[in-house]
Amino acid sequence: MTEDPLALVLVLLAAAVLVVTLARRVNLPAILGYLAVGTALGPYALGAVASTETTELLSELGVVFLLFTLGLEFSWPRMVAMRRDVFGLGTGQVLATSLLVMLIAVAAGTAWLPAIAVGGAIAMSSTAIILQQLTEQSEINRTHGRVAFGVLLFQDLAFVPFLVLAGALTAGDMQFSLARIAASVGAGVFAVGIVVFAGRFLLRPLLYEIAHSQLRELFTLAVLLVALGAAWISHAAGVSMATGAFLAGMMLAETEYRHQVESVIRPFRDILLGLFFVSVGMLLDIAVLIREFWLVLTLLAGTTLVKAATMACVARVSGLPPFKAVRSGIVLAAGGEFGIAILTILIQGRILDPEFAQPLLVAVVLSMVASPFLLRNNRRIARWVLREQGPGGGVTETIKDFAVDAADREHVILCGFGRVGQNMGRVLVEQGHEYVAIDLDPARVRAARSAGLPVIFGDSSDEEVLQKVGVGQASVVVITFADPATSIGIVRAVRAQRPDVPVLVRTQDDARLADLMAAGATEVVPETFEASIMLVAHALLLLDQPMSRVMRMASGIRRERYAALRGLLRGDSDLPSGEDEFTEELQTIVLPPGAWAVGRSLAEVRAHGAKVAFTAIRRAGIVGREPGIETIFREGDAVIVFGTPEALEHAEAVLLVG
Repeated sequence: MTEDPLALVLVLLAAAVLVVTLARRVNLPAILGYLAVGTALGPYALGAVASTETTELLSELGVVFLLFTLGLEFSWPRMVAMRRDVFGLGTGQVLATSLLVMLIAVAAGTAWLPAIAVGGAIAMSSTAIILQQLTEQSEINRTHGRVAFGVLLFQDLAFVPFLVLAGALTAGDMQFSLARIAASVGAGVFAVGIVVFAGRFLLRPLLYEIAHSQLRELFTLAVLLVALGAAWISHAAGVSMATGAFLAGMMLAETEYRHQVESVIRPFRDILLGLFFVSVGMLLDIAVLIREFWLVLTLLAGTTLVKAATMACVARVSGLPPFKAVRSGIVLAAGGEFGIAILTILIQGRILDPEFAQPLLVAVVLSMVASPFLLRNNRRIARWVLREQGPGGGVTETIKDFAVDAADREHVILCGFGRVGQNMGRVLVEQGHEYVAIDLDPARVRAARSAGLPVIFGDSSDEEVLQKVGVGQASVVVITFADPATSIGIVRAVRAQRPDVPVLVRTQDDARLADLMAAGATEVVPETFEASIMLVAHALLLLDQPMSRVMRMASGIRRERYAALRGLLRGDSDLPSGEDEFTEELQTIVLPPGAWAVGRSLAEVRAHGAKVAFTAIRRAGIVGREPGIETIFREGDAVIVFGTPEALEHAEAVLLVG
């Protein structure tokens, strides 16, 4: 077993790259690859690596950054609208599951205080695994995803009293009192208040000053400071670090910097979250699993069924339909890292019988390992449980099929769906032309699919992807990427299949104009040159030059491939700006139960001050474009709006809380 930190990191990285690549090849979630790496290399299998305080801290930071980025997709009005999910369903799930498990444990001979702690441990679910997998499946905004998110937030808060109880039992303090729980909860509420106050009144001016310094590394440092600072404050008060990070992200969601913040934090999140999943795999004791196989299997099946059934019943009592209630139960059926922490404390303090506690711990870890399978197939399992024959495919599949259907007809292919690609798509639709877009940004593809847009995830230079989007039937191919090297590869891939199709390429300048033309581009449009031409044209018109002369000037420059505009005296400020720095953007707002807009018309929402463009409403998998002012909003509607960050923030507040 290696003790060298650098060797430990290298072993984990090499194994993760290999196993995750294989998992993706066979179409399995990356999470399973990480879990397999941890199980194989952990102390209970090959023993190549060991879990240390450093790896545990880094893995916990992965969860912190995950919740921070999820907070960026939420807002205070949305959390207010979700209060029933958090405090209603969350309370019901934790109390019902804890009580049922406690009664079973007491019947098995466990004292009632340790039984309460065991019940709390089993009630916990894995925030990291569930939210990561639901996000990958584009289900985080579906009803069962929203319910799971609300319950997980409450579990993070409920973890505090159960942890206090486990610590008191281990210390031999059997005079456990509710006053100690109240003190811990009070400290947690105070910490939450500090994070919320700082987020609402200090973060925006701080980021404004840092953003105007135009130092990328300073902005990155500031984002890390905010995320880790909020996590530390909540941890110091006894609340989970992830809770503080989520609140900080939620406060930043109300600023115009949230897109840049997300792009900065994403690399840290992905790397450290992978380490978290590896650390979970390390906890799987293969020896206990083999020795007590049937007991572990019984405990695994029992805890999973109890949690799923309890959550489904709580959801049904709250008014959810049977199908959505069962899906919510399946999503939350597996164990979680907080449960492992509580059980570990009880085992180390010899509060529980090792003959029972060790198999229970292995069963909880094994349920986390199996969790991606449950999450990935939650729809099929729910249909099987209810003996229903549901419609094939969900909203994501419907939109994906829509994109593939368009590929069979005459259409335009947009390679890249950033600012330029989105603008082109809007204009093409307005002029009556269909398009299919390809993009490699999973967050952007998810958002586009949620908005009902024909966008697929893929590499535009991959010939199989081009065939999938119908390059054989395409009328025009438009490449909107700013990187010339990327565009050259795409042009060559297109020309290998369609030598005759027109290919338009966008570039920032003329750096590789000749290479693009040689690769087969029909036209290359350097955006800086086009901006210069338009500015000169307007200036000449203001100087009373005849329109015909101005048009001849512009046409001549384009005909000569912008030769008259080439040559630049560069300065330190001539850095490419990110194309994600939108002044206006699309946003999807899902209306949960109790949202103010439910039952009201679009006219009422506009009269209440929502000054954004309502571009579409997705309801039951069907996308309605350009809704009329008489449209009545319903629970579960995904409302797609367009506007500035400030206008979007206000519109979300109106839709959710009025």
